[in-house]
Amino acid sequence: MINQNYQRKTRKKNPLTKADKKQNQIISSERVLVENVIRKVKIFKIMAEKYRNRRKRFKLRPNLICAIINNEL
Repeated sequence: MINQNYQRKTRKKNPLTKADKKQNQIISSERVLVENVIRKVKIFKIMAEKYRNRRKRFKLRPNLICAIINNEL
């Protein structure tokens, strides 16, 4: 089964059709939204650096950060 959610690349002998270009544009617009949310999570540095606090609170902090980001959206 072929996954249709990937961007197609143009080749020298095989240019993209209009449908392929439209599909690439849709995928790119969705990817931008996801990448922006990931960037906002990384700004808090809890996912980018080593966690040095109590293990009990580890589940709570990412959830709070994601709630803050969702509230902003």
